Amino acid sequence: MTAVDPNPKSEIVNQKSAEVVVSVRGLTKVFKDFWGRAKARAVDNVDFEVRRGEVFGLLGPNGSGKSTTVKMMLGLLNPTKGHIEVFGHSPKHVQTKSRIGYLPEESYLYRYLNSRETLDFFGNLFHLSPQQREKRSTELLEMVGLNLTQTRAVGEFSKGMQRRIGLAQALINDPDLVILDEPTAGLDPIGCREVKDLIIALARRGKTVILSSHLLSDVEDVCDRVVIYYGGKVQALGTLKELLATPDAVRITTPVLPRETMERVLEVIRKDVDAGKVRVDNPTQNLESYFLDVVNKARASAETSGAQSGARVAEYLRAGGEEKPATDKLLERLTLPTAAQKAEEAKPDSAPAVAETKLAELTKTKPAEPAPTPATPTQESKPAAPAQDLSKANEKLSSLLGGKKQ
Repeated sequence: MTAVDPNPKSEIVNQKSAEVVVSVRGLTKVFKDFWGRAKARAVDNVDFEVRRGEVFGLLGPNGSGKSTTVKMMLGLLNPTKGHIEVFGHSPKHVQTKSRIGYLPEESYLYRYLNSRETLDFFGNLFHLSPQQREKRSTELLEMVGLNLTQTRAVGEFSKGMQRRIGLAQALINDPDLVILDEPTAGLDPIGCREVKDLIIALARRGKTVILSSHLLSDVEDVCDRVVIYYGGKVQALGTLKELLATPDAVRITTPVLPRETMERVLEVIRKDVDAGKVRVDNPTQNLESYFLDVVNKARASAETSGAQSGARVAEYLRAGGEEKPATDKLLERLTLPTAAQKAEEAKPDSAPAVAETKLAELTKTKPAEPAPTPATPTQESKPAAPAQDLSKANEKLSSLLGGKKQ
């Protein structure tokens, strides 16, 4: 195991809170068969902590114990041995569960509910008021880019769109701990970038995010610390900067130099280093940045009927948090909703006016109706007929009973 002690000068110590949100000590989970015999040791004596305001990566190959650990954090599985605390309580503590938002690897949603109904349903589970559910649903749907498809049934969504609504439901309760299992699976590159921006925004606000993903580039972009599992055991734990640093090599980046200057620099370096170990190349941007730049240019002259890019992070998720620098808001500047979209969203507001007009008409006082005329004697005599028939039936019944007695 490669355990790296936190550097006292690292960003984790200086910028993140020392408050421990998740504490895991000697955590072990053994699955047994019907006869009680050990079948698989999914998690084996694991120790780590997750601090407030931290983005913590949970990494490892398939079957290494990541999902089992997450289920024990959520109180869905009981550990065979060891200790786990979330916000200082057992994961089964009800009040603790209300502070957690969870996006599973597969989005299990009700197929026949639309996006707004889905968020309203989950908001109701957290006892949010109707006003809060309405406000947060609107903000979240706009944030994940589904504000124009909110009347479609979730069962009609593509996998990427289901991940978007799944992410929204994980944030409906404004959680203090967000656990995301493969959040970018099925998303297009723009959606992936938005999810990563959201994770960073949540951490800046003091939220704690646990990210489990096989896309290491996503983890590298957003995580402060990571733990790497293999065979149910922790193989490496520490900050990315400490784990990825290569102490036996140095990289020097400069603007473009004249050829003569470059030759002089290389000549000095080759005096102390073998020429075969010196490499000169040009830095490149990553594919994601290039893709976003191409899409931004295309958006200025083309339209799409697919999922829209999300707007800013929902207001209630940003409240009280540190605003992101302007340089970090690339997608927010590029994907703000257009005036046409805002006009379409404003149309449903006219419905209540029609309802109020109808209500006013129904509540108007009507002119007094003339008093009903008294019933005529012939009308009053009609109800007497059933009474006469009943008396005759009673006489026949009594005569029959009397005859039997004789």
